[in-house]
Formats: sequence, C-alpha cells, structure tokens
Amino acid sequence: MLPLVRPADIPEAGRKPAREEAATDAEGTSLRDVWRASRARRRALAAEVKRFTVRQRRRRRVWIGVGAAFLVMVLGTAGAAYSPLFAVERIDVVGTSQLDAATVAEALSNQVGTPLAMVDDSAVKAALVRFPLVESYTLEARPPHDLVVNVVERTPIGALQTPAGFTVVDAAGVALSTTPDAPGGQPLLEISGGTGSAAFHAAGRVMRALPDAVRAQVTGVSASTPDDVTLTLGATGSRVVWGSADRSAEKAIVLDRLMTQSPPDRAKEYDVTSPEAGVVR
Repeated sequence: MLPLVRPADIPEAGRKPAREEAATDAEGTSLRDVWRASRARRRALAAEVKRFTVRQRRRRRVWIGVGAAFLVMVLGTAGAAYSPLFAVERIDVVGTSQLDAATVAEALSNQVGTPLAMVDDSAVKAALVRFPLVESYTLEARPPHDLVVNVVERTPIGALQTPAGFTVVDAAGVALSTTPDAPGGQPLLEISGGTGSAAFHAAGRVMRALPDAVRAQVTGVSASTPDDVTLTLGATGSRVVWGSADRSAEKAIVLDRLMTQSPPDRAKEYDVTSPEAGVVR
C-alpha cells in the first residue's frame, strides 16, 4: 500500500529546504553583524585617534600660523628696507674737529636717494680716502632717511721739515698737510731715519701718551734711536729726557706731577727715564 503524500510535503523546484533556508538566513545575519561591528570599531578607533591628537594638530596649526606670519614680516621688512621709502635724504658727519663736516658730507652726496640698506661702502671709502685726516669711520643707518658717518680723525704729532716745506704727520707717519712755513701749534720733529724708522715710531708713541695739557706745551721732539726720545717745552726750552717709549703712560703721569711741582720756568730738565724716580734739574 502506497503512503499518502501531501502536496505541501513535496519541495517545489528551486526551493531550498526549510532547514537550509534557516541556516542561510542565520549565516547572512551573522556576516552583516560582523561587518557592522567592524565598521563601528573602525569609526570608534578613528574618533579616539582624533580625540587624542587634537592638541598636536592644534599646536601644528599654531606653529604654521606663526611661521607664516614671521615669513610675511621678514619679506615685508626686507621689501621696505630696499625701497625708496627708506632712501637717504640727509648725511650727518660726526666726530670731526679738524675736518669740515659739511665738506665731508658733500663728498658723500652721491649716496643721497639710495636706500639705506644699499649704501655703497666702497663708494663711501673712495670718497673719504681723499681726506688724509680720516683715520677710520663707521656708517650708521637711522631710518627712515638719515645716514650717520662717525669719523675718527688722525692725531698729528708734529711737523717734519722737508724740501717742500713743513709736513704735519701722525704717529703712523701719514702726511696730513704741507705748508711752506712751520704750522702753529705743532712741535718740530727731528727724527733720525725719517717716518719709517724705529726712532720715529717711538716718538709717536710718546706723543700719543702725553696728557693734553702737557702735549700743548711741547714745541720740539728729537730722537736718534728708539731709546733716546727727548721733548722740548715752551719758550723756556726746558727738556724732558724720556728715554724709550716703554711705560710711556707711567712716565706721562710722573712728568705731569713734576711739572706741577716745578713749572718749566723754574726747571731746566725733567728726567723720567725711570718712572719710579723722576728727577728735576
């Protein structure tokens, strides 16, 4: 006898059994959950990374802003410095006593209109080298329009008699001026070997060491060697036996004291060859 089979018990074509369909649904649901959980974890991780690096990113933005502002400031300053906004309009010459400051400024007039940052040092040097009294100089820019020239003048130590007349020289032997007659206020130099000798350099060191009050009274300087420098003082013709240029600063102090105690009109000779024991004769 054949068993009765109901139509519902016969699987339709292409239809999975209920058990397989349930398994597939369970498997599909599981994969979606895994994918969603994985995505949620990635989002949570990204949020945590972003939260923990917020300070670092803020500092980075601050430094980038500061760097950009500094760069803009530097470029703006450089652009302004090299622009006509800071061009030279006035030249001030300071430190001169023997030179005429206006004459020196006129010699540098070709720098007027030049931006302060582009003043030509070689052109300034070429202009000032024509003034023998200029020993050294420095340039100072004072924005927006002033150029200051600080001049250090050469200090004359006396006049040498030459075939051309009387030449005033400084301690380095640089000729400052020449006149047919002996210049007033400058002692006459009688130095063996000329301006290139050791005797001349010793005499120059001695003259530079003298206090202004004593220097003004010197009318003659003589030296045949570096060790026998002798000075002549004023109308009295009193002599100062100096010796070598060694310890000239000490000798100058001793001479000043001796001259205070015994003025030149009461002394014929001052001997400071040994500063520990100055002698008046």
